[in-house]
Amino acid sequence: SDCQWDGEFLLNCSFTGISTIPEDISQTAITADFSYNNIKTLLCTDGRNEKWMLKHLNLSNNLISELSLTTCRNLLVLETLNLNGNAIHTLTLDIPTPAHGSKKYGKVDRLLPALKVLSVERNNLDTVPRGLGLLQSLQTVHMSSNGIQQIDLNDFQNCSQLKDIDLQNNKITKIHPDAFRDLNKLQVVVDLRENALTTPLPQILLSLNFFQLEVDLSNNAW
Repeated sequence: SDCQWDGEFLLNCSFTGISTIPEDISQTAITADFSYNNIKTLLCTDGRNEKWMLKHLNLSNNLISELSLTTCRNLLVLETLNLNGNAIHTLTLDIPTPAHGSKKYGKVDRLLPALKVLSVERNNLDTVPRGLGLLQSLQTVHMSSNGIQQIDLNDFQNCSQLKDIDLQNNKITKIHPDAFRDLNKLQVVVDLRENALTTPLPQILLSLNFFQLEVDLSNNAW
């Protein structure tokens, strides 16, 4: 391929026309840029490059429509994942529950234990991906310009480290009053601009700490 490798930490495969992620990624790579290609899926398997040292993975502006991160056991130090500008309608984070008595899954490791930033802007999501709480280091989640229609009670359950949520330019009409209640570290912004909210949200706003938080609700239907 036409990928450029600096011999140490940076792999740049953007604008190379590839349709799959090369199998020979160096285990020392810290940043990998696969943006603006024809990649349709990210396959993480336990037997491939046993443990990647990747901290920053850019898959923006590809052709990904469905993505499961539940098999990514080899991205133990990944901190940022950029999936902007794909066609993702299904993003699977929650780990299947094994059948009663089954030992198939055994002891489940934390999913992407170091991931701090997940960006899924300009995709086709109609709901918040289930299982965000499994990303126990997650601090920033950007989901602007999707088709998300409502925020449910459990969408951000167990996201105890979240500081920044961007939901602008979706189709949100309903937000559960307690959807953000337990996010005690929110401090940057809850961005709900350009949605379809028709009624003010006093209960939600009262549950948030205004001394450290910016909430943007402009350009809604009210």
